[in-house]
Amino acid sequence: MQDALRRFKAQIFQALAHPTRIAIIEALRDDELPASKLRALLRVEQSNLSQHLAVLRAKHIVVNRKVGNQVYYTVRDPVLIDVLDLLRRYFHSHLAESKAMLGEMAHQGRRRQ
Repeated sequence: MQDALRRFKAQIFQALAHPTRIAIIEALRDDELPASKLRALLRVEQSNLSQHLAVLRAKHIVVNRKVGNQVYYTVRDPVLIDVLDLLRRYFHSHLAESKAMLGEMAHQGRRRQ
């Protein structure tokens, strides 16, 4: 069971392992959007967007529905937004630590001069 769960997690992270796919999820944070709106928001080519959406659909990260000639996308489970928010907090924490370390190094460099 543990191994299956780890493989599942790896597949999700693998599907999210591209900045454009993360941007898609972030754009869908609050509401579903048509593909045309996603393309305009992200400023990507339609073919490129389609490829990324296909990856996200294949991993069941986003779902879509068709209305006329528009295809609307939404995040399948909003808990994924929480995961991305936690990763943002992790990033800011890591960045703060790095800034503190660089500040200390600069301070030590000035003392040696």
